[in-house]
Amino acid sequence: MKFAMILRIAFRALARHKMRAALTMLGIIIGVGAVITMVGVGQGANRQVQSQIASLGSNVVFVMAGSGRGPHMHGGWGSIRTLIYDDLVAIKRQCSAVKRISPGANGNVQVVYGNQNWQTRVNGVEPDYFVMKDWSTTRGTIFTSEDVELTNNVVVLGKDVKDNLFGSEDPIGKAVRIKNLPFRVVGVADEKGQSGMGFSQDDQVFIPYTTVQKKITGYTWLNYIIVQAPTKESTALVQKQIEELLHERHRIRADQEDDFGVRNLADIAQLADQSGQVMTLLLGAVASVSLLVGGIGIMNIMLVSVTERTREIGVRMAIGATERDVETQFLAEAVVLSGCGGLMGIFFGLGASRLLTNILEWPSTISPLSIGVAVVFSAAMGIFFGLYPARKAARLDPIEALRYE
Repeated sequence: MKFAMILRIAFRALARHKMRAALTMLGIIIGVGAVITMVGVGQGANRQVQSQIASLGSNVVFVMAGSGRGPHMHGGWGSIRTLIYDDLVAIKRQCSAVKRISPGANGNVQVVYGNQNWQTRVNGVEPDYFVMKDWSTTRGTIFTSEDVELTNNVVVLGKDVKDNLFGSEDPIGKAVRIKNLPFRVVGVADEKGQSGMGFSQDDQVFIPYTTVQKKITGYTWLNYIIVQAPTKESTALVQKQIEELLHERHRIRADQEDDFGVRNLADIAQLADQSGQVMTLLLGAVASVSLLVGGIGIMNIMLVSVTERTREIGVRMAIGATERDVETQFLAEAVVLSGCGGLMGIFFGLGASRLLTNILEWPSTISPLSIGVAVVFSAAMGIFFGLYPARKAARLDPIEALRYE
């Protein structure tokens, strides 16, 4: 039988029981839509996490002050104050794989402008910090190396701080007070959003690290050092060189606990990506159960159809139809059911994903691969669950089929 004729007969047979065919396809529609939606949610969440990690900087390694351990207490990260600017200088000179480097000295401050005030985080850095994080300004500029050397009172505001203190007013050139000292606003940083660490990167202010140490906190040590490698692949080498150098500089023996920590963002991003892929697979597997139920529904309806059309099958065989013709015809009907359900399931899945994004604000990313896999899987369900009813129809005895009432 020609392919076009097989499809025409299949559609005609299914049209006899429109409601039954529609309800059967509904299981496939829901299954395909659920797979596309759940996989999209998983991929969207993974992409959001990767974006948050990438916002911390490209090809960067963080060196952090370590945690202290005493006989009756154990301090958190930053409680050991052995990370100093001389360590940064040594890393810059002796670690050949380092491209850029910046110190970090931070704390919590109250920023005041007029009758407005805002509690936020102060981040003392050098200009290279903004280059490493690919962070520019929406207004004004960042401070200069000269500002760092002269410990000038200049500040770059995060977007949240600017909005809460100035609203729609242009802050460039205005003075804000930090620790009762006047600071001139030289720039407003681009919006970055939430970081992979869970805090808003826009709710902070940036000041030369020398100014933070000498006029804000009074500390002589650093909270962290941020280092950039030339490539993503070289971050592991940078991490190794820094660890070896700091072990030597801080005189840390093999049996001693490190007084610093080194975090490679490339490793964090890889771990997050692996976790995201596992979550996506789990969501897709759970959603596939509904697709499996839809396939069982197809088998059930096709078995009912074989019983109802037993006499028709006998007539076809009597006038020359072979077992292969009958098997192909019933298999085609099952594939048509699953195929049409799969196509409508695509639109259902796209709509459900858009709904989740707009109403619940869940990130969702629909890839052509997930759509293709869902449709192929639905077609495979039609073939798999339609094969048994088709073979049962083809193996009917023509004489007994003609006698069937």
